[in-house]
Amino acid sequence: MTSRKKLGDDEVRTRLSELPGWTLAAGKLRRELRFDDFTAAFSFMTRVALVAERMDHHPDWSNVYNRVTIELQTHDAGGLTQLDFDLAAAISRIHG
Repeated sequence: MTSRKKLGDDEVRTRLSELPGWTLAAGKLRRELRFDDFTAAFSFMTRVALVAERMDHHPDWSNVYNRVTIELQTHDAGGLTQLDFDLAAAISRIHG
């Protein structure tokens, strides 16, 4: 199982540099994505939801038509953990 131990600032910066497209905003990993249309955006969210459920780690996200905004943080750890970076990497793979 992936660790839910809060990562230090230096470790967060190092790991973030390995995740193209992701930013740090208000202590959370954040990514905004655009798709061709609502169906493509919702299909992407469905694929992510299945992975998130298997990981037992769920994103804070929103969808408006063809846009999906994702924020990740391990709430019970009070910050970012390896689990957030693992899910972010999985989301990036799904997005392609």
